[in-house]
Amino acid sequence: MSKKLKVELFLLENLIWVLVAAFFILNMFITPNFATSRNIINILYHSSIMSMLVLGQGLVLIIGNLDLSLESTLAFAPGMAMLIAVSWFPGSVGAAGSILITLLIGALAGLFNGFMISKVKVNPFLQTLSMLIMLRGLVLFLVPFSIFPLPEGYSFIGKTWLFDRIPAAIVVVFIIYIVFHILLQYTTFGRRFMATGGNPKASFVSGINVSRMITIAFILSGMLAAMAGLLAAGRQESVNNSMGEGMVMLAFAGAILGGASLEGGKGTPIGMLGGAILLGMISNSLTLLGVQATLVYATQGALIFLAIVIDRLRIFIRNKLLHQEQ
Repeated sequence: MSKKLKVELFLLENLIWVLVAAFFILNMFITPNFATSRNIINILYHSSIMSMLVLGQGLVLIIGNLDLSLESTLAFAPGMAMLIAVSWFPGSVGAAGSILITLLIGALAGLFNGFMISKVKVNPFLQTLSMLIMLRGLVLFLVPFSIFPLPEGYSFIGKTWLFDRIPAAIVVVFIIYIVFHILLQYTTFGRRFMATGGNPKASFVSGINVSRMITIAFILSGMLAAMAGLLAAGRQESVNNSMGEGMVMLAFAGAILGGASLEGGKGTPIGMLGGAILLGMISNSLTLLGVQATLVYATQGALIFLAIVIDRLRIFIRNKLLHQEQ
């Protein structure tokens, strides 16, 4: 493979960071106060929840599936944890225990999805769509009103600013992305994970437990959605039944823009972080420009369409470059 081709493929796989840089430079000139340090921190802070959903969706896309239940898990996991800690068994579960319960509930939701898809062979779209509806319905029933105040330690990550300058949520998000980047890029598990998404049949023949990999992907996705719920609850210092509504398709767009593919086997956590940041920058820019909410909603739909188009173009260009090399 020539050096030129390596550079072209590198730029193609990291297209999201080119888009992030171009969008940032553009808004430096057209959006008031966009490039200030305060606003950059604001973008990263308000992107933290979506970042967790983008990573969760991206992991499932890498394995060759789709998870529509993320936004409901975001509300269900902290909702159940706070019902246990505040309403049903007050004082019996501390802040640390509540956080662990939140993540465990997210993992269990993902485990159920993964089992039904990998073992029972239920269609991923239909399985996760049913979970989206079921979990949202349970949240609406069990949490008819907001739960507040929350245990102090439970809301720490979502609301605390370190040194009065940087939100703790930003630090936590970057640490999680770094951990997943190392896990997928530099470990045997990561290589097997990527191989499973790229070619499940060949992976099975080579000895990889494909069903287990799919289940793990959904467990991790559920835990990341629960983490997003933890950040959302901490930010607003309450849990309500509308948390996360309408976020799953944007998470899908962010993951695709970040390099994940509908074909599976492609994508990196660092790229997905770029996708989440781009979504945050676009939302922030539209807000600063005073764009009407209805047009913001339309823009979100356009982003989903753009993500699908970019995915197809990326595959087409990559295949063309590889064909020319031959």
